[in-house]
Amino acid sequence: MDEAHLLDREMLEEIRFLLNFRMDSYNPMSLILVGQPELRRILQLQVYEAIAQRINLRYHLPPMEREEAKGYVAHHLRTAGASSTIFTDDALDMVYEYAGGIARKINNLCIACLMAAAAEQKRLIDDRMVKVVIENEFSV
Repeated sequence: MDEAHLLDREMLEEIRFLLNFRMDSYNPMSLILVGQPELRRILQLQVYEAIAQRINLRYHLPPMEREEAKGYVAHHLRTAGASSTIFTDDALDMVYEYAGGIARKINNLCIACLMAAAAEQKRLIDDRMVKVVIENEFSV
């Protein structure tokens, strides 16, 4: 279940009931809850202790380091068929600073930059373009 951090109390209770269901002491259901860090904070609340006790395995994906994030972007671009450099080093540094190493934020910002570059018919994304995209697309 993706975006599990958005589940309300009633839905989390329903999940608890589903996880309680046992058939001859065999649980026929596996459930993966995926969410933002808020999910961990929510499940730490006393009111959700019963469901937290039923979680057998937990994994927190930490943010990437700067060089790892640059490699991550390069890998995605190669997989998409890019044969040349699209983001300057300064642009990737700015992407990293904005995203804090979080994969989803990196993806969203890079996609927005690629779309802006296509609209302007530019082949290279520099730090100025990243800054403009952040200001226009991601400022609250």
